[in-house]
Amino acid sequence: MKYWRGYLVAAILGAITWGVTMLAKKFTTLVDMVYPYLTRTIQNFLADWSSGVGFCVWQVALVLAIVAALATLVLMIVLRWNFFQWLGWVLSGVMLVYLLHTGLYGLNYYAGPLADDVRLTVSECTLEERQDAVVYYRDKANTLADQLPRDEHGDLQYSDFSTLAEQAAEGFQVLTYEQCYPVFAGSTVPVKELGWASLYSSMGITGITMGITGEAAVNPQIPAVSLPFTMCHEMAHRMSIANERDANFAAFLACRANSSPEFQYSAYFMAYIYALNSLADINSPEAATAAARIATGVNENFSHDLKAYSKFFDDHYDETATDIATFANDTYLKASGDEGVSSYDNVGDLLAFLYVQEVVLPAQEEDAKSTFDPYDENQVDLEGIVGALPKEATP
Repeated sequence: MKYWRGYLVAAILGAITWGVTMLAKKFTTLVDMVYPYLTRTIQNFLADWSSGVGFCVWQVALVLAIVAALATLVLMIVLRWNFFQWLGWVLSGVMLVYLLHTGLYGLNYYAGPLADDVRLTVSECTLEERQDAVVYYRDKANTLADQLPRDEHGDLQYSDFSTLAEQAAEGFQVLTYEQCYPVFAGSTVPVKELGWASLYSSMGITGITMGITGEAAVNPQIPAVSLPFTMCHEMAHRMSIANERDANFAAFLACRANSSPEFQYSAYFMAYIYALNSLADINSPEAATAAARIATGVNENFSHDLKAYSKFFDDHYDETATDIATFANDTYLKASGDEGVSSYDNVGDLLAFLYVQEVVLPAQEEDAKSTFDPYDENQVDLEGIVGALPKEATP
């Protein structure tokens, strides 16, 4: 029986985790009412605690855990312990960590969508509206691309990592206190540099947020133009916005609300990529033709940055490492209640809805107001009003 104790503990911890997850899945409204606010408070505390050191606490803890596992494995061999028993206790340790993660953060995947919190109306968009949305984000990016400093090669001259990390808080503060979105009232402690950056670059990983330690970390090697957006994405996770689509949308809103042109350009740069991909993914010749046509409207500086962005990931791409990381991330997201890695690109839909709500509908209302004529019998009933109707022309 003693050989099974570790497995028994692991099974109990796994059952608790599964039970809590099923309850959250069933009672999503209750989760949305309470859980995000509770975990946001916990994340604030953990972020303040872990910000006392410049490195990622969870990475150090991971190294220590691996060293401890290897040390006990050596002892098992030397002292001839039972391997089956050793493996059971290792498994129970893993399940304990996963239970802690689920309790402190993981159930946020079952909270309501961010669109509800920012009062975004989610509805169907026509193909024309989607095209116009991509053009809108492209033109915004075109304008900002020409305003930022560049070197003799045309490369962007962005601020350093620590300066950007400090600046990132401003956008969330504007969203919270000026635009009155309490969902963003979380920790704005600067994100950390992700250790082992080259390894993560080979996997295509731009950032990681660890709920157990309250740390949001960003890969410092990624292109400068995407750093502000990625920083805000990871900060949004730390604010208990777990869904990847919603974290991307939060990153756009926070970067757009920031007074720094570097953040604003990052917002529209990434918005254009996601919106264009969303349009191109529509299975129709019209959408494909529109996506190709819109892409030709990118100006020289914006085009330079897009090529540099793609080149970075092409140069660092490792097929095996990327496949492993993508499979692991996709499995984790689906097990947590998200849609998998496809959730990242789904922000293109939200960006289209935002364009319709902020640009199209106000323009339609303005047109309706400006064209209203109280003496136009096609707009109002003028019958019975003396002198309102024009006299019949005499032959």
